Amino acid sequence: MNVNNLNIIHPDAILGKDVVISPFTTIGADVQIGDGSWIGPYVSIMDGVRIGKNCKIFPGAILGSVPQDLKFVGEESILEIGDNVIIREYCTLNRGTKANYKTVIGNNCLLMAYVHVAHDCIVNNNVILANNVNLAGHIEIGKHAVLGGLSAVHQFVKIGEHAMIGGGSLVRKDVPPFVRAGREPLSYTGVNSIGLKRRGFNSDQIKTIHDIYRQLFVIGGNITKSVHIIENEFPESAERAQILSFIREAKRGLMKGFNAIQY
Repeated sequence: MNVNNLNIIHPDAILGKDVVISPFTTIGADVQIGDGSWIGPYVSIMDGVRIGKNCKIFPGAILGSVPQDLKFVGEESILEIGDNVIIREYCTLNRGTKANYKTVIGNNCLLMAYVHVAHDCIVNNNVILANNVNLAGHIEIGKHAVLGGLSAVHQFVKIGEHAMIGGGSLVRKDVPPFVRAGREPLSYTGVNSIGLKRRGFNSDQIKTIHDIYRQLFVIGGNITKSVHIIENEFPESAERAQILSFIREAKRGLMKGFNAIQY
C-alpha cells in the first residue's frame, strides 16, 4: 500500500495489495479497495464503497455519497464497483436506497469526466459512459452499451445490451438491445453493426437483428402487431429471443421508430 501523510484514511478501511493512494484523498471507514487499484488526488471515497481490482479513480471523483432522494432516510447501502473500471475526473456516484440497497458498476467500464450515476442504477460490464452523461435513479444499462456525451437518462429507463446512444440525447423511453438511437425525440436510427462485428457477431446474426428491427421500427407502426409477426414469422434465434424478452419487460415503453415525426 502506497500512502502518505497528506491523506485521511480511516484505519478500518480495507485496502488490497499494491493499492496506490495519491495525496489529498479521503477514504471512509466502511470502504474496500481491491488489489492494484490507483486512487488519484483529491478523491473522496465515502462509507459503503466496494472497489474491485486494478481500478483507476481520477482526481476529483466522489464515490459513495448519499442518494439525492428525499425518500432516503439513512439506510445502510453500498456502491459496488467491479474490476478494471476507469472513473475519470469529477464523476459522482451515489450509493443505493432501500429500493435495491446498492448501486452497481460492472467490470471493465469506462466512465468519462463529469459522469453522474444516481442511486440504485445497475451499469453492467463493458459499458462506456462518455463525458457529462447523467443517469437518474433506478436505471439499468446492458453490457457493452455506449452512451454519447451530454446524454441524460430518465429514471427507471432500461437500455439494452450493445446499444449505442448518440451524444446529447434525452433518453425518456427504453432502448432495446443492438440498436443505434439518436434524434429528438429519441428514435431508432439503425442497428449497431460496427459494434456487433467488433464483439464477434457474424453476418447472419447481424442480418437477423436488422430484419427484426426493420419489422419493428420501420415497416410496423403498431408494436403489438409487429411483435406478433416476429414471433410467428421469424426463425428462432438467441437474438430474437433477447429482443422479444426486452420488449415484453419494457415498463416505460419503447423509443420511437425510424419513421416517427421529428420535432
